[in-house]
Amino acid sequence: MSLSALCDYRAVKDLKLLLKKERSDCVSSSSRDDDSTLQNPGTHSSILDENTKSDSCIQEGKSKSIKLCFSDGKSRIDYILVYRKSSSQSEKREVFERNIRAEGLHMEKEASLTNSDVIFLKLHAPWDVLCRYAELMNIRMPFRRKIFYMHRRHKFLSRMEKRINQFRGWLPRKPMKFDSNTLPYLEENESFTAPFSRSRIHHFIIHNKETFFNNATRSRIIHHILQRVKYEEGKNKMGLNRLLSNNSYEAAFPLHEGWYHSKNSIRTHGAENHRHLLYECWAWWGVWYKYQPLDLIRRYFGEKISLYFAWLGWYTGMLFPAAVVGLLVFLYGVFTLEHCPVSKEICQATDIIMCPICDQYCPYLRLSDSCIYAKVTHLFDNGATVFFAVFMAVWATVFLEFWKRRRAVLAYDWDLIDWEEEEDEVRPQFEAKYSKKERMNPISGKPEPYQAFTDKYSRLLVSASGIFFMILVVIAAVFGIVIYRVITVSTFAAFGWALIRNNSQVATTGTAVCINFCVIMLLNVLYEKVALLLTNLEQPRTESEWENSFTFKMFLFQFVNLNSSTFYIAFFLGRFTGRPGAYLRLINRWKLEECHPSGCLIDLCMQMGIIMVLKQTWNNFMELGYPLVQNWWTRRKLRREHGHHTMANLPQWEKDFHLQPANAYGLFDEYLKMILQFGFTTIFVAAFPLAPLLALINNIIEIRLDAYKFVTQWRRPLPSQAKDIGIWYGILEGIGILSVITNAFVIAVTSDFIPRLVYAYKYGPCAGQSQSAEGCMMGYVNASLSIFRVSDFERRSQPRTNGSDMFEEAVRFCRYRDYREPPDSAEPYSYTLQFWHVLAARLAFIIVFEHMVFAIKTLIAYLIPDLPKDLRDRMRREKYLIQEMMYEAELERLQKEKREKKKGRVHHKEWP
Repeated sequence: MSLSALCDYRAVKDLKLLLKKERSDCVSSSSRDDDSTLQNPGTHSSILDENTKSDSCIQEGKSKSIKLCFSDGKSRIDYILVYRKSSSQSEKREVFERNIRAEGLHMEKEASLTNSDVIFLKLHAPWDVLCRYAELMNIRMPFRRKIFYMHRRHKFLSRMEKRINQFRGWLPRKPMKFDSNTLPYLEENESFTAPFSRSRIHHFIIHNKETFFNNATRSRIIHHILQRVKYEEGKNKMGLNRLLSNNSYEAAFPLHEGWYHSKNSIRTHGAENHRHLLYECWAWWGVWYKYQPLDLIRRYFGEKISLYFAWLGWYTGMLFPAAVVGLLVFLYGVFTLEHCPVSKEICQATDIIMCPICDQYCPYLRLSDSCIYAKVTHLFDNGATVFFAVFMAVWATVFLEFWKRRRAVLAYDWDLIDWEEEEDEVRPQFEAKYSKKERMNPISGKPEPYQAFTDKYSRLLVSASGIFFMILVVIAAVFGIVIYRVITVSTFAAFGWALIRNNSQVATTGTAVCINFCVIMLLNVLYEKVALLLTNLEQPRTESEWENSFTFKMFLFQFVNLNSSTFYIAFFLGRFTGRPGAYLRLINRWKLEECHPSGCLIDLCMQMGIIMVLKQTWNNFMELGYPLVQNWWTRRKLRREHGHHTMANLPQWEKDFHLQPANAYGLFDEYLKMILQFGFTTIFVAAFPLAPLLALINNIIEIRLDAYKFVTQWRRPLPSQAKDIGIWYGILEGIGILSVITNAFVIAVTSDFIPRLVYAYKYGPCAGQSQSAEGCMMGYVNASLSIFRVSDFERRSQPRTNGSDMFEEAVRFCRYRDYREPPDSAEPYSYTLQFWHVLAARLAFIIVFEHMVFAIKTLIAYLIPDLPKDLRDRMRREKYLIQEMMYEAELERLQKEKREKKKGRVHHKEWP
């Protein structure tokens, strides 16, 4: 036997002796299980210090009269069903409840204290039912303590690690971590787990039968049972979801574990329940800078919700470097503002007269009047913009690749590596539609409804047509905004208020963005209804297929709705307007809007900044403000009808019933707004470097808003399992690819980065030289403006004033942004050679930028493995140790049985 194998064998032996001692200790004095983390070390006992079967109910019953058990004070409530006596579905409900009893669940009914028509049905799963279904559902439970081995390190590395630890000791404690001396230990119990088996129940660590299965697991088991109980005679007449949809039951939810507030401090008296602990350590605003207690969230809400908060926390943490770099790029623009030759030239161009930007009402302007806008543009469009665009493209790849590693670690810690989602049940709507035609399911071997190929793809074709039509509706809305901008800029130019008149283009952009935001929010309501209609029209077979189809449609609708105007401003505004004297017009009537003399980037910045701030503010208000107002109004109404005494003595199930129900689409809305924000943060980040900073500030608030909402304002959602974020990861990858393309076009087309480079190296004072200096950009503004003869204006574009009131004499020539020949050349107003050089440079930059960034992204994705090396080693080690432990435990059991048989035979011989 090798040395390592001998060490492993001895470790297993020592482990078994330790476990025997632990179990013998449990006989004399019971130990605490996972719930014991609620007790503070060195403080008073928590109310969840469980010593007997019914201690949890008794202790909780003493605290604030919170009742979490049946009237006998022993059976804990695992699930609540709510119905009305006046409901017409009483027969189905009676059959359903009779079958619930047949499954072994305990039931108790109690009328509401505030509404005699409302009945609460309390459900409790006894030990044998929990064991039976835990085995059927392959729920993993702890059966052995983990043993950790320190890898042998080189002496030099050991000395270095010792020095680093000494240096860390001089530094202050990490403020973002919880203090283990004053708050409960948040780590999960380090144990090997295996699918539960009643035949091998002696292998599992069972200190207390009442707490071996935690509350989240008990709720999942009961929900699994309720989904398979029949309510009518028939092949498919089963499941709680169908009874909720036909109003047989009004609500179904697991209970919150008491109240989240306490008069006593958690640091001195400990937490009263898991909800109180979560509030103090997670949902309370005072801990906004702390890491999230993911293990506690998982224990209370399940893996799916905990995984969302893990992803949100990871995304927020990764935004820190992006926000810092974006802020540095912005500050670079601030500090180099006084040294920018382009903005200097614009501010000093008092003798350059610009052509009017609209028909008739817009006056001639000096180029120097746009001095402020030129300086603001430099803050976002400077030499660091290209670097930041490349950085954000790489950042998006690093974020996704390291999230895969983080997700793998969480899946390992939460025993989800080998977890596979159960085969989805067929949706009731699908069964009702296609019940006449059946075929054998290849997985379950049971007959199920079948949808014909032609029917399926004809429905998909109609659905795709509906999606295309709704995208056309978005384009129509953008077209309406464009018409508004075209009409309003002339209106503001003739406005009586000088401030509006002198800043007509900025006023037009600002009001257009606000109107666009209102249109976006109104269309979002319409899109949700259309997405539901189209998804139901497709008739997906299972719930997961329905969810993926609905998710894709809603994301596509809202993404196009949110970004269509931004795409227009970035790539179309001012590109197809024509020139003075030959403007392109909408419906041969309205002249298309031009960019500001300082460029179109300022319009794009305003669009992104206003939309991002307004949408995030609105989302946060609707996310927390709406449930708060609803719950406050419900409490106020009940207090006026039944008095303060009744409200103070309401049982926990009635308090939870009056909270807002969890979102019908699960975490869909939470993911959607974050994915849309991720798109805003990456797709046009070259035009708005402060987007990551705004996203970071919003997400720090968002985490605590979501936590507060889940803990205090919503009913407790059903805990469910998941090992990844599902279809959202593919959407994130798609956004990362799109961001590279859009940022390449923003830098090449929207900003003046490429025209400046072409001028500096081809037409400027330093043309043909290898050096680059500040003086190389002298004359750039004049070279980027073309000359127009005022007498060549169209009649409907002719300004009402000839400019003599502003410039002392009539204006004969004006300038406009373009590269065209002067009016007295051989080919007047035709494109110059510089135009074609700039166009070629822009196309070359797009190709080079995209290929370079995609190459970097691919290389980074290749170099970063999906599984950390230490995690891979731990998984292999655990697999080996589990095999050894199971073998040793089974061998010990067989030897014990053999000794007992042998002892029995000797005993029989002594007593004939």
